[in-house]
Amino acid sequence: MGIKKGTKLTDHPKNQILRIRMDEDTANKLKAVCEKKQKSMSDVVRDGIEQQYAEIKK
Repeated sequence: MGIKKGTKLTDHPKNQILRIRMDEDTANKLKAVCEKKQKSMSDVVRDGIEQQYAEIKK
């Protein structure tokens, strides 16, 4: 079985799925950040993880 047509080839495939629960206020904040920064929810969450990880590695 080969690679599907139209699949982006990358060194870091995003094959992990995370499902989280949050209250409405947090969801609204996430949506506001996404709109302001013109990023997807996934990108905003990944950015947040990178920031938190950098903070603990100091």
